[in-house]
Amino acid sequence: MKGILVLSTSFLGINLNPDSTFQPVGNFKQPHPLNIFYDDTGLNFEVACTGLTKKDIVLDIEGDILKISYTKPFEEKGNDGEIHPGMIHNGLSKKSFDLRYKIAPKFDLGNIDAKLVNGLLEIFIPLAEEAKPKSIKIK
Repeated sequence: MKGILVLSTSFLGINLNPDSTFQPVGNFKQPHPLNIFYDDTGLNFEVACTGLTKKDIVLDIEGDILKISYTKPFEEKGNDGEIHPGMIHNGLSKKSFDLRYKIAPKFDLGNIDAKLVNGLLEIFIPLAEEAKPKSIKIK
């Protein structure tokens, strides 16, 4: 079973059900591109991190809050306002982001797997053992 969670309403200030799988925390003025989905094994995040390295990204857990962030370093601009001489179009900007999600207790925050592949940060949070489906044998 695989489900897609639609985030558009949560970014507009509409709160999700408190029993939901996750809940955004904080004030999201401009959402960062990401996908969040779950399946029978756990919760998956795919976060766009174009041009970033794994050293640039901070991934923290505080209690039941998953924090994903990047802080753009200060870039000195020249007298003409350009960062790079000869820049014709600057369409790829590395903007800072700070994403925070309250994760439901049914997920095991102690066993998170994260990897950066081709500009996409993939985070997997497995279901906690007690939340996994169990089969009961009838006597």
